[in-house]
Amino acid sequence: RLQLVESGGRSVQAGGSLRLSCVASEYKYYSRCMGWFRQVPGKGREGVATFYSDDSSTYYPDSVKGRFTISHDNAKNTLYLQMNSLKPEDTAMYYCALDYRLRCPKPITAGFFDYWGQGTQVTVSS
Repeated sequence: RLQLVESGGRSVQAGGSLRLSCVASEYKYYSRCMGWFRQVPGKGREGVATFYSDDSSTYYPDSVKGRFTISHDNAKNTLYLQMNSLKPEDTAMYYCALDYRLRCPKPITAGFFDYWGQGTQVTVSS
């Protein structure tokens, strides 16, 4: 079964930047939607970015648009999330997710995805 492993989370000052990585254990030449989610205790998972394999299209909710950038390196089988101008409200556990579908959901919906990583913690202090 596919495994996803995130890394790159740490504590950072507000206004700073971080890049999260998510390595997949296998690569299949199937159409797939890859995404990043975040979750704080007591709340559901919020989708913050998606990347669709076939056309490299991306999607962001308004809460992170212009600050976060999702990308994928096929050679490394790695998904990235570049986060700039970080705010304390960006503090959360960040998860990557993948699903073999012909599209990405809009809005980003956690239930759409079958495969999840274990998460990496991002803490932004003011």
